[in-house]
Amino acid sequence: MKLDVYFYKTESGSEPVREWLKSFTLIDKKTIGEDIMTVQFSWPRGMPLVKNLKNSLWEVRSNISDKKIARVIFFMSNNRMILVMGLSKKLQQLPKKI
Repeated sequence: MKLDVYFYKTESGSEPVREWLKSFTLIDKKTIGEDIMTVQFSWPRGMPLVKNLKNSLWEVRSNISDKKIARVIFFMSNNRMILVMGLSKKLQQLPKKI
């Protein structure tokens, strides 16, 4: 099943994940994009690429430069993957509040 992918848009019109992606190098953007596309075309997926979080949230985990993991948080709605938040960390754990 192929999912449609959407960037969450705030009431003010900003798209947090799209804006977050602008901070990366071209190589890292490509890696993150390819990982999202892998999920899009082969849903459902599991670890190490996709992890189920609490409250119907999921994350795509991309290994990028400097030994970091980029994480794109998303939820599913009617065969749509809605990208809501992006973060990158050197640590393996997410912050307690997202």
